[in-house]
Amino acid sequence: MNTRIDTDCVVVGGGPAGLMLGLLLARQGLRVTVAEKHADFLRDFRGDTIHPSTQELLADLGLLDEFLAMPHADMPRVTLSWHGTELTLADFSRLPTRRKVMTFMPQWDFLDLLAAAAGRYPGFRLLRSTRIDGLVRDGERIVGVTGIDAEGPVEVRARLVIDASGRDSMLRKQAELVPTGVAAAMDVLWFRLPKSEGETYPFVQAGAGMIITIDREDFFQIAHVIPAGTWTGTDPDVERMKERIREISPRLGAAAAHLTTGDVHLLRVRLERLRRWYREGMLCIGDAAHAMSPAGGVGINLAIQDAVAAARILAPVLKDGTPQPADLRRVQRRRTWPVLVTQRVQRALQTPLLSRREPGAPLPIPLRMLRRYPALTRITGRFVGLGARPESVR
Repeated sequence: MNTRIDTDCVVVGGGPAGLMLGLLLARQGLRVTVAEKHADFLRDFRGDTIHPSTQELLADLGLLDEFLAMPHADMPRVTLSWHGTELTLADFSRLPTRRKVMTFMPQWDFLDLLAAAAGRYPGFRLLRSTRIDGLVRDGERIVGVTGIDAEGPVEVRARLVIDASGRDSMLRKQAELVPTGVAAAMDVLWFRLPKSEGETYPFVQAGAGMIITIDREDFFQIAHVIPAGTWTGTDPDVERMKERIREISPRLGAAAAHLTTGDVHLLRVRLERLRRWYREGMLCIGDAAHAMSPAGGVGINLAIQDAVAAARILAPVLKDGTPQPADLRRVQRRRTWPVLVTQRVQRALQTPLLSRREPGAPLPIPLRMLRRYPALTRITGRFVGLGARPESVR
């Protein structure tokens, strides 16, 4: 038996962008359905950075106290150790926000917070374990989606479909929205390492590639940046990885000595974007519109800001009728410039992040500039912490 749902807007994908958009639309009295393919949000190796701009948004929504009551760790500046030389990459202390820190929180906790907040509005509905696999059309216009849940086929009809399902979106492909690829020079290896009481590492270590260490209280989550296409998952690959880690950080290398191929997960980095984010009746946001490098965690920030802009522009239209292509184009125009700027900066950073230099060799030029002119770290702090074009619900 088919389940049929009618709503004002259906959002495909229960990630940060999808749930934030669902919350903002429901808050304005609209009926919104978010479809998430998993039963919960518990997944490893997802971005866990909550930027100052997102915390400012939570404050405006009255959710900041709830957010801060959950387990988290704050970072007032991003630091780097280059063969033992310490320097600051980004300083958040001068930001015009209530919270001048980047906060680390497991993404599943953050998503649970957004889902619970959205669920307080009568128009919000979250469909878990619902895999959306098709579009419903009325002539040229997209008027809904189809999928399947634990009970069987599901059809959701809406005046607007939002695709927030990520860079591997099936709906984007069905809508014939094709991304323009930008060559990425790096991939990322994710793995866990055990943690002893009181044990700490610098957040970023570099010199033979880059290592990011995220303290999860009872273990360390490690991201190791490598040249694109160099990982095949074989035992020799793991041994070369361990050698690089020992070169960057002998202590971390010793902790990683036990790793095998089954412990390491590969994220292939893609820098790409859609030339056109929409079709009549459907809009892509977040990674579905522009896949970013994980550097700085800015992809999450951009995706959330896409959601804020989309809600601000489209909610009044949805209250009065059906969004037209011109309305969807306004969202793309608003968000295209920060995407272009961010991807350009990320491309420029790929070479320094991957450079391999012997201890005692000169720092890469960008790092030398930050060390010589500390005020520049406030500019990088603004770029990472707020984004190229911050969005607000106020």
